[in-house]
Amino acid sequence: SRTASDVEKSQHYDGKNMALFEEEMDTSPMVSSLLSSLANYSNLPTGSKEHEEAENNEEGARPSKKPVKAPQLGTLMGVYLPCIQNIFGVILFLRMTWMVGIGGVCGSFIIVFMCCSTVRWCTDSSVCLLLSAGGSYYMISRSLGPEFGGAVGICFYLGTTFAGAMYILGCIEILLIYIVPQAAIFKLDGLEGPEAEAALLNNMRVYGTIVLSLMAVVVFVGVKYVNKLALVFLACVILSILAVYAGVIKTAIDPPVFPVCLLGNRTLVSKAYDVCAKVIEIDNETVTTTLWRSFCDSDFLNATCDEYFINNNITEIQGIPGVTSGILAENLFGNYLEKGMILEKRGLASNVDPDSPTSSTNRYVLADITSFFTLLVGIYFPSVTGIMAGSNRSGDLRDAQKSIPIGTIAAITTTSTTILYLFILTGFLSDMFGEGVNGNLVIGTLAWPSPWVIVFGSFFSTCGAGLQSLTGAPRLLQAISRDGIIPFLRVSTHKFRLLPVQTPFASLQVFGHGKANGEPTWALLLTASICEIGIIIASLDSVAPILSMFFLMCYMFVNLACALQTLLRTPNWRPRFKFYHWALSFLGMSLCLSLMFICSWYYAIVAMGIATCIYKYIEFCGAEKEWGDGIRGISLSAARFALMRLEEGPPHTKNWRPQILVLVSVDAEQNVEQPRLLSLTNQLKAGKGLTIVGTSVQGTFLDKHTEAQRADQSLRKSMETEKVKGFSQVVVSSNLRDGTSHLIQVGGLGGLKHNTVMISWPRNWKQPEYHQQFRNFIEVVRETTIASLALLVPKNISSYPSNGERFTEGHIDVWWIVHDGGMLMLLPFLLRQHKVWRKCKMRIFTVAQMDDNSIQMKKDLITFLYHLRIDAEVEVVEMHDSDISAYTYEKTLIMEQRSQILKQMHLTKNEMEREIQSITDSSRGSIRRKNTSALRSQHSIDEGVSVAEKPEEEVQLIHGKKASSPTSPTSPTSPSTPAAPVGGTVTDNKVTDKGKTLLTATPQAAKDLVNMKPNQTDVRRMHTAMRLNEFIMKKSKEAKLVLLNMPGPPKNRLGNENYMEFLEVLTEGLNRVLLVRGGGREVITIYS
Repeated sequence: SRTASDVEKSQHYDGKNMALFEEEMDTSPMVSSLLSSLANYSNLPTGSKEHEEAENNEEGARPSKKPVKAPQLGTLMGVYLPCIQNIFGVILFLRMTWMVGIGGVCGSFIIVFMCCSTVRWCTDSSVCLLLSAGGSYYMISRSLGPEFGGAVGICFYLGTTFAGAMYILGCIEILLIYIVPQAAIFKLDGLEGPEAEAALLNNMRVYGTIVLSLMAVVVFVGVKYVNKLALVFLACVILSILAVYAGVIKTAIDPPVFPVCLLGNRTLVSKAYDVCAKVIEIDNETVTTTLWRSFCDSDFLNATCDEYFINNNITEIQGIPGVTSGILAENLFGNYLEKGMILEKRGLASNVDPDSPTSSTNRYVLADITSFFTLLVGIYFPSVTGIMAGSNRSGDLRDAQKSIPIGTIAAITTTSTTILYLFILTGFLSDMFGEGVNGNLVIGTLAWPSPWVIVFGSFFSTCGAGLQSLTGAPRLLQAISRDGIIPFLRVSTHKFRLLPVQTPFASLQVFGHGKANGEPTWALLLTASICEIGIIIASLDSVAPILSMFFLMCYMFVNLACALQTLLRTPNWRPRFKFYHWALSFLGMSLCLSLMFICSWYYAIVAMGIATCIYKYIEFCGAEKEWGDGIRGISLSAARFALMRLEEGPPHTKNWRPQILVLVSVDAEQNVEQPRLLSLTNQLKAGKGLTIVGTSVQGTFLDKHTEAQRADQSLRKSMETEKVKGFSQVVVSSNLRDGTSHLIQVGGLGGLKHNTVMISWPRNWKQPEYHQQFRNFIEVVRETTIASLALLVPKNISSYPSNGERFTEGHIDVWWIVHDGGMLMLLPFLLRQHKVWRKCKMRIFTVAQMDDNSIQMKKDLITFLYHLRIDAEVEVVEMHDSDISAYTYEKTLIMEQRSQILKQMHLTKNEMEREIQSITDSSRGSIRRKNTSALRSQHSIDEGVSVAEKPEEEVQLIHGKKASSPTSPTSPTSPSTPAAPVGGTVTDNKVTDKGKTLLTATPQAAKDLVNMKPNQTDVRRMHTAMRLNEFIMKKSKEAKLVLLNMPGPPKNRLGNENYMEFLEVLTEGLNRVLLVRGGGREVITIYS
């Protein structure tokens, strides 16, 4: 009968024509119920949404508050106006005319065109990416991964924060120099040179801190007030630009009176004179002027004056000669100056003695900074960084996908056109230094109707740009913090005692938390603190190049993200901007990188170094995020390419290293039983090459899928604990033997396959309940031999050192009996690279026979090791022929007797199985059992002939059937035919009770055992094993590890037990032994 939930589900879908899918509705909802949630796009980035859901869950039963709706801005207010306001900022009004005067019209035009083109291509790339809260950080992190996103995001955050400081410094410079100079706290009157500069910087620091505090308060109150003020500020900017254009038109009709005084061709400081003349006539009397007294030692006409003053005349020219004057041709090319050089008017001659020193330099207009082309690029570029102002506030936009492309492209087009024309028009000025025009704002003198329009317009423009920076930067930090990818931002509030521990927000991240309407409170506080550092620097020209580095790096990675997504052909990469092409992104990326080094190569290196440190920090601490980023796509593409290359052929011997498949077993709880196998793997690999840790689960995949997943998790956990870098693989098979075979056959992918198998020595293999284990072990040896794979078998694995142990002394002994491709030479070298074995010395032993020249063997081996560049002691052990001892003969006999007993025990078990099956069949009427004892005898004869050839799978199936089917209580058992022993143990010296019962029950078998003689081949093998063990014990008993050639398995399965006995005798008495079989190819070479 169906459960109540099934009935309810059936009733729910009745009449909806969905009965066919009702079983899947719990995991696969109907499309009709899903569409509404899909259509409601959330601007929250991955991580932020989960964060806010967790916050809501923590609040739990708190009384619900009325939700405060965050601002939902459109294209004009959210994107276009912020971009315009940032671009038409401090650099445009304070440094534009200076740039034209220094770099010339052509040089300035190249700078502006290059910077505008860079951000234009960056705009094409950025509008193709889906944006969310965090703007450019969101673009980079979701496209290039959390490491790149976090590194570039922090750099961009710092750049945006210092941009706020730059705008504030520009605001204060306009205020103190051009609006109210008398407001200076540190007076400039009477100060010159460094003293005047220091006083100005101190004023900037004081007033900058005050303005920063006021702006932070405005931003804290809410972004809506910033947007309201933005309208006022932007209106001032537009009026200022229109005033400049109007002034240019006016100069064509009526050039303004704008005198500039020159001595020879040198520009004089306006404060140095009242009249632009040496002497003047007053009442027919020649009177000296202030300018005379500046260059002479007295007011009299016979005073001693500066030589240059005497030899050159005073002339007065118009600073703004007008459009028709032809001054543009003179200003086409640059005039770069060293700091302290005098500004000279090009085209005017002067009489100067090159040998006479220059005096009265404070009366001339001097270059206050060493100028060159790249410096101008670095100073100007921050003015075009405003294109990201809208992207940084994407979390406040109503529709980011629509607003950002339209608003950003419109803003960059408007500003680029306006700025290019302004730079050309500025070329009509002749004097580009404010000190030469009576300290006025140069571009202000060009404006109409009044210079004050430009002064106040630039002042409010810089204020607005500063507010925009202080609005965008905290949101960027908030997005980074909420994603939780940077560990030092994952801070609980109670650690700083910002909130009581009991408050619901005590477990939240400080910088990811904000007010109810989303305002990032703590992020704003940190932003203001960092911004204060820029205020303390107080130099506009020093801060601007630093900003350029951070912004250019951000733009470079935005372009890289778009190009990468296109070239990888990511299925979910569907750019909405239809004019996009990946070549534009590559061109923009190249321009950004070039501009970084053009501006300042050392700043570029420092910025990249900071980003690299943050990247490695995030990578080291773990950025556990999967965003489907492009770096992962690159990894997949590179992996596919590398795998295809590996298919071209096997690696060269120089590149060979053990790619290990570690076969481990798990217990009933799916826990790894031999964790030291993984420790040895780590010590052998040191994180290099391929490592696959595999195990098999018995059963069918449908029934054992959960156990397989649990086993895989256990493998991964053990690998992490033992610091093994590699992959885990779990196979579900009907029996463990087949599962192990499948792992050996299909482990790896393509050319990236294992070439070495590591398996632990089977414990307690002599006990009957573990017989299947050693048979599986021997089959692994056979399969690796057929597959040409190397085999490593550590014996006594529990005594091997863990990764935390250290050997301060000792030896790693290699017993090189046969050549297997050099595995025995390579493995100790690899082990000694690990800190566990680093202080162990290497010794190599080889065996000389009667006919061998042991002295020459030792010389040859030393020479071989010299060519291999392996430092090791060498010893040749002479193993002469000797008679086989009686003990060897007896040990071999006992071994073969036990093998015979085990065979009889297996025969009896098989016989019992068939007996039970016969009785079952008889009860069903299918057959009748006749002459049971005769049939049993016939079975014993048949089994004795064919047991060796019986497939291993059939034996396993019989064993499994016996284990799963309890013996029938009606089964006839006679004293002469006992049941097969399950737990009986056979040792070298005696047979257990069950074995004795078997011998008693079969007198002929007992007689055969007593009269049997050992096989001569087995006797010789036992003799070799015992002799080798004797030498190994004598030389290497105290060694920390013994590496030894592993003999090959028997060709037929009759000798499985004997093979295990030979290996047991060979390694008897040794603590740590690593049996090694080569894979049939050379793995070590003398070539580098």
